[in-house]
Amino acid sequence: MLLDYGQVADVVLFHSVYGRRPAVLDAADRLLAAGHTVIAPDLYAGQAAATVDDGFALCDQIGWPVILGRARQALAAMPAETVLAGLSMGASVAAALLTERPRTAGLLLLHNTGGGAEGVRRGLPVQLHIAEPDVYQPTAEIAAWEQAMTGARAAVQVYRYPAVGHLFTDPGTPDHDGPAAALAWQRSLTFLASM
Repeated sequence: MLLDYGQVADVVLFHSVYGRRPAVLDAADRLLAAGHTVIAPDLYAGQAAATVDDGFALCDQIGWPVILGRARQALAAMPAETVLAGLSMGASVAAALLTERPRTAGLLLLHNTGGGAEGVRRGLPVQLHIAEPDVYQPTAEIAAWEQAMTGARAAVQVYRYPAVGHLFTDPGTPDHDGPAAALAWQRSLTFLASM
């Protein structure tokens, strides 16, 4: 069943350090149900982690250049205006590819800022959903990122979710928080409908 949220977008959704697990595919299905065209590439080539520590080890084993190479390959057939979206580590992938995709329609970041404001153009729609506090990104780091985005004149929205764990949208992790996840996805769908 398609739910009408307004405009439709092309979206690439990059997975977290855990790999492309059912939660990532469920998230992609949620976006598909709203009418968007979505791909969720497997940057780990079939491997997945059971714990966050295993995920970091797997990421290190595969290596950042290989992960980015797989992300680029997945994006090759997508339109230049594709929205770059990412979950935790995937937000870093999305942010890293922004410099190579100047016509990106928007940047949707969940659980991670993705880094700095490189490649951000004036008016670029950017939305961040993050735990407050977040174990991986101190409040000061998030504030500096937001200031950099504002300085680059991005159309930035930051949503903070108090008293939740880092990966609160992922029901396969101990961090999952159902109400916060539902709100984050509702806001994300509104964001994508504005593309």
